[in-house]
Amino acid sequence: MSTSKKIYVVDDSPAILDSVKLMLNMEGYDVDNYEKGSEMFNSLQTSSTKPDVILMDMWLSGEDGRDICKMIKAHQDFKNIPVVIMSASRGLGDSAIESGAIDFIPKPFDLGEIVEKIRYYSSSSE
Repeated sequence: MSTSKKIYVVDDSPAILDSVKLMLNMEGYDVDNYEKGSEMFNSLQTSSTKPDVILMDMWLSGEDGRDICKMIKAHQDFKNIPVVIMSASRGLGDSAIESGAIDFIPKPFDLGEIVEKIRYYSSSSE
């Protein structure tokens, strides 16, 4: 698969960032990693290229991914970017969706599932 789709991955675990980026790069995606949601949101505001999908952990160091998702969805320029939230707190899928996320992925996850979801949501954002 050859694609130039841009994906933002936000997680405070370097191991998760590295493994997800490697897998998505192998699938042909252009991936930007962020350890903080606020850092990703600043990049979103200043970058001329918007991501096709944002994959974000719910619990980031000192930040709640649901709050970041609400900020994204409240912004006119970003509200149509699909946000997928992931978390080890399996019971919080409903609150992730209520915050504006299009999907919820429980951790631990299968990297194949991440690729499948990214492929699906990046093609539906065209």
